Amino acid sequence: MTAILTKMHSGRAWAMLAAFVVIFGVILPFTLEDQYILLFGKFACFAIVALAVDLVWGFAGILSLGHGLFFALGGYAMGMYLMRSVGKSGVYRSELPDFMVFLDWKELPWFWYGFDNFWFALLMAMLVPGTLGGIFGYLAFRSRIKGVYFSIITQALTYAAMLLFFRNETGFGGNNGLTDFKELYGYPLRDSSTKVFLYVLTIIAVVLSYVSCRYLTTCKFGSVLKAIRDVESKSRFSGYDTLYYKWFAWTFSTVLCGIAGALYVPQVGIINPSEMEPANSIEAVIWVAIGGRGTLYGPILGAFVVNGAKSIFTAVAPDIWLFFLGGLFVVVTLLLPQGLVGLGQLMRSLGTSARSSHKSPNLPAASTIKLSKATSEPTNTADIKSQPKTSEG
Repeated sequence: MTAILTKMHSGRAWAMLAAFVVIFGVILPFTLEDQYILLFGKFACFAIVALAVDLVWGFAGILSLGHGLFFALGGYAMGMYLMRSVGKSGVYRSELPDFMVFLDWKELPWFWYGFDNFWFALLMAMLVPGTLGGIFGYLAFRSRIKGVYFSIITQALTYAAMLLFFRNETGFGGNNGLTDFKELYGYPLRDSSTKVFLYVLTIIAVVLSYVSCRYLTTCKFGSVLKAIRDVESKSRFSGYDTLYYKWFAWTFSTVLCGIAGALYVPQVGIINPSEMEPANSIEAVIWVAIGGRGTLYGPILGAFVVNGAKSIFTAVAPDIWLFFLGGLFVVVTLLLPQGLVGLGQLMRSLGTSARSSHKSPNLPAASTIKLSKATSEPTNTADIKSQPKTSEG
């Protein structure tokens, strides 16, 4: 076990992870107001999505523009449970959700059965995105679809699902989605203790997601993934079935997105088809690129930084937010190809270069010193000629 932990991270890195848990999971919940607790909880859910995107993009070279779909499916699974928990406390005092009564539904659809149980809803939040992602990934990877074509297909899948969920007859609330939740597992969602509990649970989910992704990318599985990312044909010719490696990484990432969506909905209080917009999936890719692709901890940083800036700019200057985001993406791509996590390394290298250039005029090289000594003592050719010749042999 110790060898596995050492291979995954150095002692310093584990200490930094522990510091992250203490700061975000212990200190912040008891120092921030409820509105900021909900805000940081939302950021933490986005961090899990960024981890999922980085797993397939940073280590397998699979650029997905559709992970927002799996995030929304996990959210809808939890939203359906929360709607069933309302019971007769809704506006229409009916066992059916309020939107069904408004749309003149007479009975509960079959796919809503079982969502009155919390554990069933939690299982569906992982199983539905994982099943859809697994089927889609297997068919796509078996057909060897990759590159920009795969990205376009994932975006098309997300857009088609969004149009489907916008329809009222699908039974998911249509344009308004699912909202007006009351309680979670018997605890009122408006209580501060419930909000703190959900936030701490989300931080724990971020840490567990990071550790699981880190384990996958540091073992043999991760080495094969990187080889597939670099040159897939050579990996295939070496005897590795690249289909199943990519398929497992892809499916696991969709499950992570489902978990993030399930944690997101009770904290935000609503889930609707707008979460499936292709722009949301593209924004997740931006989090990874800005934070640092292929590092796992970089996307977490990128999710917090970008969404924190979004919260500030949309409140202060909403008209320039998209320009700021685009400019930040361009600057990081051109000047920091390793993302924000590469900023520290860049500063250290610049500092080392500055110190070496500052010391070079005062400390001449050793070869220069030797050369000056040699030239300062000229030899007398007459003395050399006057020396007797020694016989050889």
